Amino acid sequence: MMSNRDLERGGGTKSRNGTLYPPPTSAYYVENSESQWTSWLVPMIVVANVAMFIVIMFVNNCPSNISDSFNSRGRKCVARFLGRLSFQPLQENPLFGPSSNTLQKLGALEWNKVVNEHEGWRLFTCIWLHAGVVHLLANMLSLVFIGIRLEQQFGFVRVGIIYLLSGIGGSVLSCLFLQRSISVGASGALFGLLGAMLSELLTNWTIYTNKAAALFTLIIIIAINLAVGLLPHVDNYAHIGGFMSGFLLGFVLLLRPQFGWLERQHLPAEARLKSKFKVYQYILLLIASILLIVGFTVGLVMLFRGVKANEHCNWCRYLSCLRTSRWNCDN
Repeated sequence: MMSNRDLERGGGTKSRNGTLYPPPTSAYYVENSESQWTSWLVPMIVVANVAMFIVIMFVNNCPSNISDSFNSRGRKCVARFLGRLSFQPLQENPLFGPSSNTLQKLGALEWNKVVNEHEGWRLFTCIWLHAGVVHLLANMLSLVFIGIRLEQQFGFVRVGIIYLLSGIGGSVLSCLFLQRSISVGASGALFGLLGAMLSELLTNWTIYTNKAAALFTLIIIIAINLAVGLLPHVDNYAHIGGFMSGFLLGFVLLLRPQFGWLERQHLPAEARLKSKFKVYQYILLLIASILLIVGFTVGLVMLFRGVKANEHCNWCRYLSCLRTSRWNCDN
């Protein structure tokens, strides 16, 4: 467990295996009157996602699907000792999970169903679905390391709003660009939390110590995660949409008062601060609020009008899959 002095130094932390995690959001001198929240929302989200995955596998029922399929020759369920919860054959799903048909049935994001069949609720439900055990573990571990620290500092309401709106923002951008595949996962919401961490650092810049170290570490972590999204079968549009949403929401929801504001009652009248926040914080809040409203409005209008964004931006396809000699981005 870290001491308060460790938290005030800024910079990232390393686990025993050397994995780099984001710098703590409290890398500054905390005022005495500021207390931490108890984190309960993030653990509940983790439990909800795990429970949902069990439901997905129960509905998937691999043994029954394989036996009923005409193209099941040579294919066997993985971990058959799990019975109904066993995984689809690795040729079909290498992430140890259900079939794409099951995910589609339970609310996966799909352009045709959202636009032509008016199933806009999929923009929300896809956040709670995962393609496999590997996908689920990666997202939930990231959520624990990122989300708990944010919730302790800012409370469950603000973190919950950022998580959900970022997830929906990622879904909107994903659906605008991907029309021939389905998308699931909480990655957009997680990138929203990363984006909020970055904007929180910027908008509360004056109260941080070791600003440059914390900023550099966070940018490196974000860049690495976005770079992973350039691999095939990874929906980087959801990552980018979630990050942009969370980045703007951080300016709106994660403001901290000026240093000394919480202790103003103990100061003489002539030494008390007149404003809770600095002018630049108000300016960033206003700009971010306008961009959020405009961005979500334009994105949703374009989506439900059936606009295919990739037809209007030829180079945007490289944001989600970078073509190399080792893989093909066409499918």
